[in-house]
Amino acid sequence: MTRRISYREALREALREALQGDPRVFLMGEDVGRYGGTYAVSKGLLDEFGPERIRDTPLSELGFVGAGIGAALGGMRPVVEIMTVNFSLLALDPIVNTAAMLRHMSGGQFSVPIVIRMATGAGRQVAAQHSNSFEGWYAHVPGLKVLAPATVEDARGMLALALADPDPVLIFEHAQLYNLEGELPDDASPALDICSARVRRPGTDVSLITHGGSLPKVLQAAQELAGLGISAEVIDLRVLRPLDDATLMASVRKCRRAVVVDESWRSGSLAAEIMARIMEQAFFDLDAPLARVCSEEVPIPYARHMEEAALPQVPKIVAAARALFGSTP
Repeated sequence: MTRRISYREALREALREALQGDPRVFLMGEDVGRYGGTYAVSKGLLDEFGPERIRDTPLSELGFVGAGIGAALGGMRPVVEIMTVNFSLLALDPIVNTAAMLRHMSGGQFSVPIVIRMATGAGRQVAAQHSNSFEGWYAHVPGLKVLAPATVEDARGMLALALADPDPVLIFEHAQLYNLEGELPDDASPALDICSARVRRPGTDVSLITHGGSLPKVLQAAQELAGLGISAEVIDLRVLRPLDDATLMASVRKCRRAVVVDESWRSGSLAAEIMARIMEQAFFDLDAPLARVCSEEVPIPYARHMEEAALPQVPKIVAAARALFGSTP
Protein backbone atom coordinates (compact mmCIF):
# COMPACT_ATOMS: atom_id res chain seq x y z
CA MET A 1 0.00 0.00 0.00
CA THR A 2 1.07 3.57 -0.66
CA ARG A 3 -0.09 7.03 0.33
CA ARG A 4 0.37 10.37 -1.37
CA ILE A 5 2.58 12.81 0.51
CA SER A 6 4.64 15.92 -0.19
CA TYR A 7 8.41 16.11 0.01
CA ARG A 8 8.03 18.62 2.87
CA GLU A 9 5.70 16.32 4.79
CA ALA A 10 8.05 13.38 4.24
CA LEU A 11 10.92 15.34 5.78
CA ARG A 12 8.74 16.35 8.74
CA GLU A 13 7.69 12.75 9.34
CA ALA A 14 11.32 11.67 9.28
CA LEU A 15 12.24 14.32 11.86
CA ARG A 16 9.31 13.40 14.10
CA GLU A 17 10.21 9.72 13.97
CA ALA A 18 13.85 10.48 14.82
CA LEU A 19 12.87 12.70 17.77
CA GLN A 20 10.42 10.12 19.10
CA GLY A 21 12.82 7.23 18.74
CA ASP A 22 16.01 8.62 20.26
CA PRO A 23 16.25 11.12 23.14
CA ARG A 24 19.70 12.15 21.92
CA VAL A 25 18.25 13.63 18.72
CA PHE A 26 17.44 17.34 18.63
CA LEU A 27 16.90 19.91 15.89
CA MET A 28 18.60 23.29 15.86
CA GLY A 29 18.76 26.18 13.41
CA GLU A 30 17.35 29.55 12.42
CA ASP A 31 13.54 29.77 12.73
CA VAL A 32 13.07 26.01 13.18
CA GLY A 33 10.94 26.48 16.33
CA ARG A 34 8.29 29.17 16.72
CA TYR A 35 8.26 30.01 13.01
CA GLY A 36 8.07 26.35 11.98
CA GLY A 37 11.05 26.40 9.66
CA THR A 38 11.81 28.63 6.68
CA TYR A 39 10.29 25.96 4.42
CA ALA A 40 7.72 24.78 7.03
CA VAL A 41 9.49 21.44 7.46
CA SER A 42 9.56 21.67 11.27
CA LYS A 43 6.08 23.17 11.64
CA GLY A 44 4.40 21.85 14.81
CA LEU A 45 7.48 20.13 16.20
CA LEU A 46 8.14 22.79 18.86
CA ASP A 47 4.70 22.22 20.41
CA GLU A 48 5.26 18.48 20.32
CA PHE A 49 8.83 18.24 21.61
CA GLY A 50 9.53 21.53 23.39
CA PRO A 51 12.33 24.10 23.20
CA GLU A 52 15.04 21.79 24.53
CA ARG A 53 14.81 19.61 21.45
CA ILE A 54 13.61 22.13 18.85
CA ARG A 55 16.11 24.94 19.34
CA ASP A 56 15.96 28.30 17.62
CA THR A 57 19.44 29.70 17.15
CA PRO A 58 20.92 33.16 16.56
CA LEU A 59 21.74 34.16 12.99
CA SER A 60 25.26 32.73 13.16
CA GLU A 61 25.92 29.62 11.09
CA LEU A 62 29.52 29.57 12.29
CA GLY A 63 28.30 29.52 15.90
CA PHE A 64 25.43 27.05 15.82
CA VAL A 65 27.09 24.56 13.45
CA GLY A 66 30.08 24.56 15.78
CA ALA A 67 27.74 24.01 18.74
CA GLY A 68 26.16 21.09 16.90
CA ILE A 69 29.56 19.51 16.34
CA GLY A 70 30.31 19.89 20.03
CA ALA A 71 27.02 18.24 20.93
CA ALA A 72 27.78 15.34 18.59
CA LEU A 73 31.19 14.87 20.21
CA GLY A 74 29.42 14.88 23.57
CA GLY A 75 27.17 11.97 22.64
CA MET A 76 24.11 13.71 21.19
CA ARG A 77 22.67 13.24 17.70
CA PRO A 78 22.04 16.79 16.44
CA VAL A 79 20.19 17.65 13.25
CA VAL A 80 21.36 21.12 12.25
CA GLU A 81 19.31 23.05 9.71
CA ILE A 82 20.98 25.76 7.63
CA MET A 83 18.47 28.01 5.88
CA THR A 84 20.17 27.92 2.48
CA VAL A 85 23.37 26.46 1.06
CA ASN A 86 24.76 29.95 0.48
CA PHE A 87 24.70 30.59 4.24
CA SER A 88 26.59 27.35 4.87
CA LEU A 89 29.68 29.09 3.55
CA LEU A 90 29.79 30.93 6.88
CA ALA A 91 30.24 27.52 8.54
CA LEU A 92 32.84 26.06 6.19
CA ASP A 93 35.49 25.99 8.91
CA PRO A 94 33.60 23.79 11.41
CA ILE A 95 32.18 21.58 8.64
CA VAL A 96 35.36 21.04 6.63
CA ASN A 97 38.17 21.64 9.11
CA THR A 98 36.55 19.95 12.11
CA ALA A 99 33.62 17.64 11.39
CA ALA A 100 35.10 16.10 8.25
CA MET A 101 38.64 15.69 9.59
CA LEU A 102 38.39 14.84 13.26
CA ARG A 103 38.18 11.05 12.86
CA HIS A 104 41.35 11.08 10.76
CA MET A 105 43.19 13.59 12.95
CA SER A 106 42.37 11.68 16.13
CA GLY A 107 43.51 8.36 14.72
CA GLY A 108 39.94 7.04 14.85
CA GLN A 109 39.38 7.94 18.50
CA PHE A 110 36.60 10.46 17.77
CA SER A 111 33.73 10.64 15.32
CA VAL A 112 31.26 13.44 14.68
CA PRO A 113 27.76 11.95 14.21
CA ILE A 114 26.07 15.15 13.06
CA VAL A 115 23.46 15.60 10.32
CA ILE A 116 23.38 18.98 8.59
CA ARG A 117 20.35 19.74 6.40
CA MET A 118 20.14 22.67 4.02
CA ALA A 119 18.08 23.95 1.11
CA THR A 120 19.89 24.23 -2.20
CA GLY A 121 19.17 25.30 -5.75
CA ALA A 122 17.48 28.03 -7.75
CA GLY A 123 14.20 28.64 -9.55
CA ARG A 124 12.35 30.72 -6.94
CA GLN A 125 13.42 34.27 -7.83
CA VAL A 126 15.42 34.80 -4.65
CA ALA A 127 18.48 36.10 -6.51
CA ALA A 128 22.15 35.25 -6.46
CA GLN A 129 22.85 34.97 -2.73
CA HIS A 130 20.07 32.44 -2.08
CA SER A 131 20.07 30.30 -5.23
CA ASN A 132 23.26 28.32 -5.62
CA SER A 133 23.99 24.60 -5.81
CA PHE A 134 27.16 24.09 -3.82
CA GLU A 135 26.65 20.43 -2.94
CA GLY A 136 29.42 19.53 -5.39
CA TRP A 137 31.85 21.58 -3.31
CA TYR A 138 31.09 19.51 -0.23
CA ALA A 139 31.25 16.27 -2.24
CA HIS A 140 34.92 17.17 -2.80
CA VAL A 141 35.75 16.70 0.91
CA PRO A 142 36.85 13.34 2.37
CA GLY A 143 35.20 12.63 5.70
CA LEU A 144 31.76 13.89 4.66
CA LYS A 145 28.84 11.88 3.30
CA VAL A 146 26.73 14.01 0.93
CA LEU A 147 23.10 13.15 0.13
CA ALA A 148 20.67 14.72 -2.34
CA PRO A 149 17.20 13.17 -1.92
CA ALA A 150 15.01 13.88 -4.94
CA THR A 151 11.94 11.75 -4.15
CA VAL A 152 9.50 11.60 -1.25
CA GLU A 153 10.73 8.11 -0.40
CA ASP A 154 14.32 9.29 -0.07
CA ALA A 155 13.22 12.41 1.84
CA ARG A 156 11.35 10.17 4.27
CA GLY A 157 13.96 7.45 4.65
CA MET A 158 17.41 8.98 4.39
CA LEU A 159 17.39 10.89 7.69
CA ALA A 160 17.26 7.80 9.90
CA LEU A 161 20.15 6.25 7.99
CA ALA A 162 22.11 9.50 8.22
CA LEU A 163 21.59 9.67 12.00
CA ALA A 164 22.82 6.10 12.33
CA ASP A 165 26.05 6.99 10.53
CA PRO A 166 28.97 7.64 12.91
CA ASP A 167 30.37 10.41 10.69
CA PRO A 168 29.01 13.77 9.47
CA VAL A 169 26.26 13.60 6.85
CA LEU A 170 25.09 16.57 4.78
CA ILE A 171 21.60 16.46 3.27
CA PHE A 172 20.83 18.85 0.41
CA GLU A 173 17.11 19.48 -0.14
CA HIS A 174 16.39 21.30 -3.38
CA ALA A 175 13.99 24.13 -2.59
CA GLN A 176 11.94 23.42 -5.71
CA LEU A 177 11.08 19.97 -4.36
CA TYR A 178 9.33 20.90 -1.09
CA ASN A 179 5.89 21.02 -2.75
CA LEU A 180 6.55 17.91 -4.84
CA GLU A 181 4.06 15.11 -4.15
CA GLY A 182 4.64 11.41 -4.63
CA GLU A 183 3.60 7.95 -3.53
CA LEU A 184 5.20 6.71 -0.33
CA PRO A 185 5.09 2.99 0.53
CA ASP A 186 3.55 2.24 3.93
CA ASP A 187 6.57 0.13 4.82
CA ALA A 188 10.13 1.37 4.53
CA SER A 189 11.78 0.08 1.38
CA PRO A 190 14.31 -2.66 2.20
CA ALA A 191 16.42 -1.33 -0.68
CA LEU A 192 16.73 2.17 0.78
CA ASP A 193 20.31 3.12 1.59
CA ILE A 194 22.65 6.10 1.54
CA CYS A 195 25.39 4.61 -0.60
CA SER A 196 23.94 3.93 -4.04
CA ALA A 197 22.39 5.59 -7.08
CA ARG A 198 19.00 4.59 -8.53
CA VAL A 199 17.71 3.94 -12.03
CA ARG A 200 14.54 6.06 -12.09
CA ARG A 201 13.65 5.18 -15.70
CA PRO A 202 15.20 2.29 -17.63
CA GLY A 203 16.40 2.88 -21.17
CA THR A 204 18.78 1.61 -23.82
CA ASP A 205 20.00 4.52 -25.97
CA VAL A 206 21.37 7.27 -23.70
CA SER A 207 22.07 7.66 -19.98
CA LEU A 208 20.77 10.87 -18.40
CA ILE A 209 22.63 11.33 -15.11
CA THR A 210 21.45 13.88 -12.52
CA HIS A 211 20.50 14.52 -8.90
CA GLY A 212 18.22 16.60 -6.68
CA GLY A 213 15.98 19.26 -8.18
CA SER A 214 17.00 18.44 -11.75
CA LEU A 215 15.47 14.95 -11.58
CA PRO A 216 11.90 16.02 -12.53
CA LYS A 217 13.26 17.95 -15.52
CA VAL A 218 15.35 14.99 -16.64
CA LEU A 219 12.39 12.61 -16.34
CA GLN A 220 10.33 15.01 -18.47
CA ALA A 221 13.15 15.20 -21.01
CA ALA A 222 13.29 11.40 -21.12
CA GLN A 223 9.57 11.32 -21.86
CA GLU A 224 10.01 13.79 -24.73
CA LEU A 225 12.95 11.82 -26.09
CA ALA A 226 10.82 8.66 -26.06
CA GLY A 227 8.42 10.44 -28.41
CA LEU A 228 11.37 10.99 -30.75
CA GLY A 229 12.34 7.33 -30.69
CA ILE A 230 15.21 7.70 -28.21
CA SER A 231 15.11 5.45 -25.14
CA ALA A 232 16.69 7.39 -22.26
CA GLU A 233 17.76 5.80 -18.99
CA VAL A 234 17.56 8.20 -16.04
CA ILE A 235 20.07 7.81 -13.21
CA ASP A 236 19.40 9.62 -9.93
CA LEU A 237 22.75 9.89 -8.15
CA ARG A 238 21.10 10.38 -4.70
CA VAL A 239 24.50 10.11 -2.99
CA LEU A 240 27.14 12.58 -4.18
CA ARG A 241 29.87 11.32 -1.87
CA PRO A 242 30.66 8.51 -2.21
CA LEU A 243 29.57 8.28 -5.84
CA ASP A 244 28.16 4.95 -6.97
CA ASP A 245 30.49 4.22 -9.87
CA ALA A 246 29.09 0.73 -10.42
CA THR A 247 25.54 1.92 -11.25
CA LEU A 248 26.85 4.74 -13.43
CA MET A 249 29.16 2.52 -15.46
CA ALA A 250 26.57 -0.21 -15.89
CA SER A 251 24.19 2.33 -17.41
CA VAL A 252 26.82 3.92 -19.64
CA ARG A 253 28.08 0.56 -20.89
CA LYS A 254 24.52 -0.41 -21.79
CA CYS A 255 23.45 2.87 -23.40
CA ARG A 256 26.85 3.87 -24.83
CA ARG A 257 25.97 7.57 -24.66
CA ALA A 258 25.56 9.87 -21.66
CA VAL A 259 24.43 13.36 -20.70
CA VAL A 260 25.14 14.73 -17.21
CA VAL A 261 22.67 17.33 -15.91
CA ASP A 262 23.95 19.41 -13.00
CA GLU A 263 22.49 22.70 -11.74
CA SER A 264 25.87 23.92 -10.54
CA TRP A 265 28.21 25.90 -12.81
CA ARG A 266 30.11 23.98 -15.47
CA SER A 267 33.64 24.95 -14.37
CA GLY A 268 34.89 22.62 -11.63
CA SER A 269 31.47 21.00 -11.33
CA LEU A 270 30.32 17.62 -10.09
CA ALA A 271 29.35 17.01 -13.73
CA ALA A 272 33.02 17.32 -14.66
CA GLU A 273 33.97 14.72 -12.04
CA ILE A 274 31.33 12.28 -13.29
CA MET A 275 32.46 12.75 -16.89
CA ALA A 276 36.07 12.15 -15.88
CA ARG A 277 35.15 8.91 -14.14
CA ILE A 278 33.24 7.71 -17.17
CA MET A 279 36.24 8.47 -19.38
CA GLU A 280 38.54 6.62 -16.97
CA GLN A 281 36.35 3.54 -16.59
CA ALA A 282 34.16 3.25 -19.69
CA PHE A 283 35.82 5.18 -22.51
CA PHE A 284 35.89 2.26 -24.94
CA ASP A 285 32.18 1.58 -24.36
CA LEU A 286 31.15 5.01 -25.68
CA ASP A 287 29.70 5.57 -29.14
CA ALA A 288 29.66 9.38 -28.82
CA PRO A 289 31.39 12.11 -26.81
CA LEU A 290 29.97 12.81 -23.38
CA ALA A 291 27.72 15.85 -22.94
CA ARG A 292 26.55 17.94 -20.00
CA VAL A 293 23.94 20.56 -19.24
CA CYS A 294 24.86 22.95 -16.42
CA SER A 295 23.87 26.42 -15.25
CA GLU A 296 25.30 29.37 -17.16
CA GLU A 297 28.49 30.87 -15.74
CA VAL A 298 26.78 33.84 -14.10
CA PRO A 299 25.41 34.65 -10.64
CA ILE A 300 21.82 33.40 -10.66
CA PRO A 301 19.64 36.32 -11.87
CA TYR A 302 16.57 37.61 -10.05
CA ALA A 303 14.33 38.27 -13.09
CA ARG A 304 12.32 35.14 -13.83
CA HIS A 305 13.03 34.95 -17.56
CA MET A 306 16.75 35.41 -16.95
CA GLU A 307 16.80 32.88 -14.11
CA GLU A 308 15.07 30.30 -16.31
CA ALA A 309 17.54 31.00 -19.11
CA ALA A 310 20.48 30.48 -16.74
CA LEU A 311 19.36 27.07 -15.44
CA PRO A 312 19.22 23.62 -17.06
CA GLN A 313 15.80 23.21 -18.69
CA VAL A 314 14.04 20.38 -20.50
CA PRO A 315 14.68 21.73 -24.04
CA LYS A 316 18.42 22.01 -23.31
CA ILE A 317 18.52 18.44 -22.00
CA VAL A 318 16.61 17.08 -24.99
CA ALA A 319 18.86 18.98 -27.42
CA ALA A 320 22.03 17.71 -25.73
CA ALA A 321 20.82 14.11 -25.91
CA ARG A 322 19.69 14.40 -29.56
CA ALA A 323 23.03 15.87 -30.56
CA LEU A 324 24.74 12.61 -29.52
CA PHE A 325 22.89 10.81 -32.32
CA GLY A 326 23.52 13.34 -35.08
CA SER A 327 20.52 13.99 -37.32
CA THR A 328 18.75 10.71 -36.48
CA PRO A 329 18.82 8.40 -33.43
